[in-house]
Amino acid sequence: MADARLNEISASETARRIAQGETTARAVVEACLEQVARRETEVMAFEWLDADGARRAADAIDARDTARHLPIAGACFGVKDIIDTADMPTGYGSPIHAGHRPGADAACVALSRKGGGIALGKTVTTEFANVHPGRTRNPHDAQRTPGGSSSGSAAAVAAMMVPLALGTQTTSSTIRPASFCGVIGFVPTQGAVSVSGVRAAAGSLDRIGLFARSVDEIALYLDVLRGIPRAEAPSRRTFAPRIGLCADFLAERMDPGTQDGLLRLARRLDEAGAAVADCAVPADFARLTDEHRWVSSFEFVRNFAYEIENHWERISTTLREGRISHGLACTHDQYRTARALAAAAQARIDEMFGSHDVLLAASAAGEAPVGTATGDFAFCALWTMLGVPAISLPLMAGASGLPVGAQLLARPGDEALLLAAAAWIMAQRDD
Repeated sequence: MADARLNEISASETARRIAQGETTARAVVEACLEQVARRETEVMAFEWLDADGARRAADAIDARDTARHLPIAGACFGVKDIIDTADMPTGYGSPIHAGHRPGADAACVALSRKGGGIALGKTVTTEFANVHPGRTRNPHDAQRTPGGSSSGSAAAVAAMMVPLALGTQTTSSTIRPASFCGVIGFVPTQGAVSVSGVRAAAGSLDRIGLFARSVDEIALYLDVLRGIPRAEAPSRRTFAPRIGLCADFLAERMDPGTQDGLLRLARRLDEAGAAVADCAVPADFARLTDEHRWVSSFEFVRNFAYEIENHWERISTTLREGRISHGLACTHDQYRTARALAAAAQARIDEMFGSHDVLLAASAAGEAPVGTATGDFAFCALWTMLGVPAISLPLMAGASGLPVGAQLLARPGDEALLLAAAAWIMAQRDD
């Protein structure tokens, strides 16, 4: 039997142990597969498990001394089934494309493998990365949703099946499931990581999302996906940040206790040395929460014109009556107006941030709700429209004791600052 604890260690620790000869990539893979066997029947995180392919990749790493010194050598990762893989099916969460075999890996998968990562399998996505849920259940309570659309990726990391996973975000598809599953979820600045090989939902909004169990692991994985060698990785000295608290933003949509949780968190951080001050989201910025619907829906129905025209009856009623209906009803002028409002707000991001390094807001309305509905999208829509980097940190809890994320946001391009601030905040929790 494999050392079961190997499935719980970080990607960086995996690489270190392999480089030092303390373990092997094959042993790590076996430990992750054993954890999948223990939890998968309940969690159902994987659409396709490639056990044999993972073993072959591990053996190749163990056979090559140079491969052992790659940044995530031997670390298993999950791949959301909206992201192409050359050696596994990619069905996009729809029966229309069941068994589809892409001809190449998406850029994020290819770069993960180049960095020494081992793709353990394809994780469940909602239908076309939208709202119709897949079969995945929350690892903390199988009666609750894991969120969406990157449901399987968040759940696989939370259930200790893999230390890293790839998702996507067009609205709240990384931040919300990270919040519900109690892991760290991150989306970079719009355009900072290639989405080549990812089935487009709304091209002006789509981003790669990352899941891990520590901020350092997110930072490491981001470097891998940007092709930055470890020797050239930016310094990430942690610091007590200047935080703008957006506790009132969408407070009317929060579950009881979420706003109070944010306020308590802000007080703790202020007492620990951060400079925390209230930050009001301007009304014209807040309007983008609703305008997001028109941009995402207008682009979606055009990206999925083939499926809509040829396979209408195989599309869920949820998707037909939601995103597709909105997209078909949206005029080009309405779409252009929404895009123009977003561009105008993006030009004034510094005005909203002011003297703050980062903003602090809720990742979701509260803890994962009972049932399969993936949850309220609103808590990320504004930030997605602005294209800013965001990270969800498991720093709060709901009425049932389940995790609730706090969302940290930075100006476009300030990933290093965001991750340093996030690391400092997590360190206060750990002290």
